[in-house]
Amino acid sequence: MRSAGTAAPDFVLPDTHGTPVRLSALRGSPVVVVFFPFVFSGICTVELRELRDNLADFTARGVRLLAVSTDAMFAQRAWAEAEGFGFDLLSDFWPHGEVSRRYGVFDERSGHAVRGSFLVDADGTVRWSVVKPKGRARELAEYRDALATLET
Repeated sequence: MRSAGTAAPDFVLPDTHGTPVRLSALRGSPVVVVFFPFVFSGICTVELRELRDNLADFTARGVRLLAVSTDAMFAQRAWAEAEGFGFDLLSDFWPHGEVSRRYGVFDERSGHAVRGSFLVDADGTVRWSVVKPKGRARELAEYRDALATLET
């Protein structure tokens, strides 16, 4: 897992419309990268709905939220439209899980990303990270605590 104080691996992944999003192009502002296992799954839906419903916590600090899974962009688009997410969903479908591997959150046995989140500061350095075991959701309070570190 990528830990605090290390450089965030750069990546280019397509959003739900196939538009490439490059992490390094977002330098100058902080970014939270949220890896999740599957679209339309129970815990992932609850987690991303909570982020959607609290997106103002991120935007108030100038933070861009990027959610990444190994699902195809078409499945992500259908899910994003159904849920009304106001942030980017990015597809790490092909090469399968390459970005998830670089962040140390790819489960080789099951072939998908695990629940890992990374706060990348404006300079491209990981400031905070959390990885949860299978079946455990990330807490909104963890994100809020991480965002509070941007003020220091």
